[in-house]
Amino acid sequence: MKLSIFTVATPELNPVELAAAAKQAGIQGVEWRYTETPDHLAEEVPSFWGNNRCTISPSGGQDELDRFKAAAEQYGIQNVSVTPYLQAGDLAATEKVLQAAQYMGASFIRLGVPGYDRRKTYTELFELARAYLKEAEGLCRKYGIKGLIEIHHGTLSASASGARRLVEGHDPNFIGVLFDPGNTVHEGFENYKMSLELLGPYLAHVHVKNAGWQVKETTEDGSTVWHSEWKGLKEGMVPWRQVIADLIAVGYDGYLGVEDFSKQFADSPSMLNHFSEYIGGLLVELQSNV
Repeated sequence: MKLSIFTVATPELNPVELAAAAKQAGIQGVEWRYTETPDHLAEEVPSFWGNNRCTISPSGGQDELDRFKAAAEQYGIQNVSVTPYLQAGDLAATEKVLQAAQYMGASFIRLGVPGYDRRKTYTELFELARAYLKEAEGLCRKYGIKGLIEIHHGTLSASASGARRLVEGHDPNFIGVLFDPGNTVHEGFENYKMSLELLGPYLAHVHVKNAGWQVKETTEDGSTVWHSEWKGLKEGMVPWRQVIADLIAVGYDGYLGVEDFSKQFADSPSMLNHFSEYIGGLLVELQSNV
């Protein structure tokens, strides 16, 4: 397994600064965030989903892609993914991302998955998702790029079981699943090894972050209200030693991509170094015991 960084987690760094920090930390790959940043956010303090300086702007065209591609090449970092925020069913936007990923030499993109908020039935949303994935697979095949759905709370793929049901029957060479145990703290938890076995050939990438639950308030009738929030990699509910051991057990040999939203460190380079030391250290230790 190798280490990568999803640049949503490094908002204050520009592409060159990110690539340099990744190289320094011993991280081999990068997943570039891909979305427009509204003009009104440009002057704000850098943030994960706001003024993120390490985000490819789709409207920037080839010049924008060249800027990010050159940064990775300068420091010998592999372009692992171009990672957008697609809506299920938007095939035009999906194809544009695939074109960008092909130009960048990336291996995969993230596809859209319907969210679930009780307004539409699961069956309606499932049919939409399946129809989209069928068309998206054809596009992925055309460009030679794998499309991944992410295990993410609030969506039809909140668990490995939900994700497997969505991708079942698709070609795992072109459609896969991004396993994110940090997201399953919020919703969708299943035994880690069972989850990986369920995903089987569709397991294509892993995100590394952590989260936990705590009491938010006690209501007038005395009942307890809980809420989940992001935690440091060592501080949340995901036992990363066990997860990595399970990944080794099922033969996973792809990337572990950090996506830390805990704000535990004052700057992104410090976060990257911590990730590399902690997760990289677990990899060395656990792989040596195999």
